[in-house]
Amino acid sequence: MSALKSRTEPIEEPVEEQKFEGSIELSEPMHRKTLSPAVRWGIVIGSALVALGVLLAFFSFNIVGFIALAAVIYSVTIYVASRVVEGARYATDRLVTAVVTSFFLLALLPLVSVILTVVTKGVARLDPEFFTASMRGVVGEGGGIYHALIGTLLVTLLASIISIPVGLLAAIYLVEYGNKNRLARGLTFFVDVMTGIPSIVAGLFAAALFTLFLGPGFKAAIVGAVALTVLMIPVVVRSTEEMLRLVPHELREASYALGVPKWLTIVKVVLPTSIAGIVTGITLAIARVIGETAPLLITVGATTGMNFNPFDGRMMTLPVFAYNSYASPGVDKVPYMERMWSAALVLIIIVMVLNVIARLISKYFAPKSGR
Repeated sequence: MSALKSRTEPIEEPVEEQKFEGSIELSEPMHRKTLSPAVRWGIVIGSALVALGVLLAFFSFNIVGFIALAAVIYSVTIYVASRVVEGARYATDRLVTAVVTSFFLLALLPLVSVILTVVTKGVARLDPEFFTASMRGVVGEGGGIYHALIGTLLVTLLASIISIPVGLLAAIYLVEYGNKNRLARGLTFFVDVMTGIPSIVAGLFAAALFTLFLGPGFKAAIVGAVALTVLMIPVVVRSTEEMLRLVPHELREASYALGVPKWLTIVKVVLPTSIAGIVTGITLAIARVIGETAPLLITVGATTGMNFNPFDGRMMTLPVFAYNSYASPGVDKVPYMERMWSAALVLIIIVMVLNVIARLISKYFAPKSGR
């Protein structure tokens, strides 16, 4: 027994710690040389000064060329400096960062330039008369955009009344009832095609449609609203469709399990869950069509007086007002140019307000994800 016991007892051998040559303890901090912020800002300032000197010495100064040349000089300099101090890996990272930042600044430049130009030239006529007077009987100075502002709001309102229900119901069909059948695939295809058509085509379509029933030469706000509807429906369909697809399918299944019919599930569960995104998409669609000029030139026309009837007679809109002020000025062009820039500024402000409203709706009315 003692021999058997001795055989079954485990043999304990001392285990020595194995140490590998070249191992680094993680507790020791790793130090590397880096370019300090002062050096990086010095390279930025130096690149700007060199680019400015080259342009002034050999070329005429322009802001686009200055930014492009300064970006090239900065990218080369920061890469060489980082390669010497930090190594090839960090130098490549800084080079890519410099290139991406440079293209971002070049893309931002036209937007900033447009805003500054319109604000500086359009603020001169932002007075009470500009918003309360029309152009009836005005030849030189004075007048305003009251008739054009009301016309823009009426045309956009009519287009929204037509396109929002159509786009919303079409998106509901695609997501809830279509199941990728032949009709749903065809509808998706035509929505994609309509998204990219030129705005002038929508105006020609609306003009031809009303010509069939009312004869040639008929121009009214309703015709322009139909043209804007053609441009607005694809945006509403696409944005609504994406929002409806984001609703978890489990919510629908839970509603069906309680015996709720499909149409009531859509009304009470799906739409309230996605209402913030849907309203945001509709607001952005309105902002997209409110500044269209070409279709309104064909369908609505222009007038110097006020017209509150959207179903009869020409009506002025802000984009057409700005275009006519530029294309057909009087003998004294200065008042017309001032009204043109001010009308453009008002139109930009309206679009910006609509975008801010869309952002606020998306932020404060979206479903809360936390418990």
